[in-house]
Order: sequence, then C-alpha cells, then structure tokens
Amino acid sequence: MASLTTHRIGIIMNGVTGRMGTNQHLMRSIVAIIRQGGVRVGASEVIMPDPILVGRNMAKLEALAAMSGVQKVTTDLDAALADGDYSLYFDAQTTDRRHECVSKAIAAGKHVYCEKPTGTSLREAMDLYEQATRAGLKNGVVQDKLFLPGLLKLKALRDSGFFGRILSVRGEFGYWVYEGDVVPAQRPSWNYRKEDGGGIIVDMLCHWRYVLDNLFGPVRAVSCLGATHIPQRWDEQGKPYACTADDSAYATFLLEGDIVAHFNSSWCVRVRRDDLLTVQVDGTKGSAVAGLRKCWMQPYGGTPKPVWNPDVDSPIDFRAGWLEAPDQTSYDNAFKVQWEMFLKHVVKGAPFAWTLLEGAKGVQLAERGIESWQKRAWVEVPKLG
Repeated sequence: MASLTTHRIGIIMNGVTGRMGTNQHLMRSIVAIIRQGGVRVGASEVIMPDPILVGRNMAKLEALAAMSGVQKVTTDLDAALADGDYSLYFDAQTTDRRHECVSKAIAAGKHVYCEKPTGTSLREAMDLYEQATRAGLKNGVVQDKLFLPGLLKLKALRDSGFFGRILSVRGEFGYWVYEGDVVPAQRPSWNYRKEDGGGIIVDMLCHWRYVLDNLFGPVRAVSCLGATHIPQRWDEQGKPYACTADDSAYATFLLEGDIVAHFNSSWCVRVRRDDLLTVQVDGTKGSAVAGLRKCWMQPYGGTPKPVWNPDVDSPIDFRAGWLEAPDQTSYDNAFKVQWEMFLKHVVKGAPFAWTLLEGAKGVQLAERGIESWQKRAWVEVPKLG
C-alpha cells in the first residue's frame, strides 16, 4: 500500500466568533474536514487544515477553542499574518472590516478566501480582486447557495433540458426576525444599522447575483425597492436603537436571454411556503420549485388546466400535481463543499471559478439595487472583468 502524503495548510480564520463563522465555517466545514481525516486528493494524498482562530475578544476565542478543539487562538492579526506557517487567510468579519484586513493579508502574501459582501462598495471589492491578481495569489469568495441540495437539483433539471426555454425565476426568502424586546432576536443588531454595514439589499443581492449568474444567466438590469418596515429594535444588551438600514427588498432582475427574475427578501415576513428560501423556475416545457434541500417539478404533460371560478372551491389540488425530485447523489454541507474545493485549488491548483471578481459582482448588484431604489428606476448592470 502506498504511503499517504499529507499537505498541511495553515489557515488564519478571522471573525469566526460570529454566528455564521462559528457554525458554518469553523464547526461544519474546517473542524468537520479535520475530523474526517482531511480532504482526499486521489488515493494517496490528503489536505489537512491547520487553523488559528483570530478575533478581538480573547474570552470568546477561548470558548470557541474549547468547543472546536482548535487550540491556537490570538487577538494579534498582524502576528498571525507574519507567521510563515499560515499561507491562507479567511475573513468572516463584518463587512466594514473586510477591506483593511484582506488588504493586509494580500500584502503579507497570503491566499485569500472570504465571506461576502467583499466590500462596502464596488470600489473596495474590485480593489481587493486587483490586489490579489497583481500579487499572483489564489483568491475566492463564499458562494454557498450554489451547493445547496435544492439548487443543485434545479441545476440538474436545467442541464437535462427539463425546463425547455426558461421564462422566469421567482424567489422568496426570509422570515420574521424578532425585535428583541419581548423575544430575543435571531440576528445581530448591526444587521439593522446602515452605519455598521447592515441592510438586506447589501446582504442578499450579493447572493442573488451568483445564483442568477450561475444557474440562469448574467444579470443585465435591476429594479429594486427597499424598505425599513420595523423602525426600532433592541440590541444584545436590551437597549432600544433606531433601525437605519433596510430590512426588506423587493427586486426584479432582467437576465441575459430576456429571462425575468424576481426575489423578495425580508426579515419582516412570516413563512407559509415550503422553506425559508424557495426558488420557482418556469419554462416552456416544465416548472420546478426548490427549497434548501428539496425540489419539486411539474412537466408540461403533467400540468393541470384550471378554469377561473372564484365562486366555488377549486376542484384541483395544485400541490398534488408536483413530483419530488429524487436524491440522485449524497449532499454534504454547502459551505464545506466549497471549502474543500478551495483547499484543492490552493494546494493542488484545481479549478475554482468563484474568485474575488465574482464577489465584486455581488457588491455591484447591491449598489445598483440601492441606486434603483433611490431613483425609483431601472438601472443597468454593466459587465465586470
């Protein structure tokens, strides 16, 4: 039996004390990869992450170390960046800290992988991409929803020609986020303060950009209306604060090929649908609706023929006419899947399409969405790169 070659890769993980950084990136991705014995590269090679956790609060870092088993922690980012044992920098901080810290990492010669948005402005996001490109460093941005089982099933239907010509895409995302006075809020308070980088347009249009671009066609124009439906919330200390950021966004996109897409995103909606995110695709030959993990489809030949009559209960059970798409493969955590791809890219040069340029495209769409809201008008989305 051939001996196993282990490629150790040191990862500086900055900002993982937050909810998403802890749960999805540290515990369900990096720690899960370590516990499974690394990322296999063929029969005789494995990539093994060796993380150091970086943050501003040592007590939180020590608690995270105890939970995860990752013992190396520090509040000194500069010292971590100066350590030659760590070749990869990951950033999951709040967006307003991204540009400074990623720039430092690039200057220190580190490959970069980071959460989105990759900047508070298109200028910042493009600057990071250009810095990394000039330095010849591998770089990537998290595009997690592309690896959700439900959307992977949509992609499989698209690739098989199930839809025929795609006409439209409709997305519904969100749930009720409690204000924090009577029931504790499920999301951090900075999400609702514009001055701290909050706002659902900045947050979610970055997601919808890569979902639409990769699954249905490049976004060419946007019409967006934002709203701050809840004007006051209560923070983590129980103190009331004014909400200065949008908590809901209603956006229509025109895609290449004249496909029309519409996404409602809201922290002020109560869910009566199959999942927290549902995406419906309608085509000339069939339709499908995907949630996070499941997907239902209705082909042309299985489409009912309703007749409008509001005076009687509908004789058609519209939900009964949909077939659930089967699990044709196994599905791992979406964040972990992309982490494994990026580690293979850094260590072995495997292809990786989602560079910081893709992150900049998401920031561009968010900026254009805000511009559309301000102008009450359609706004073009020029090609980047």
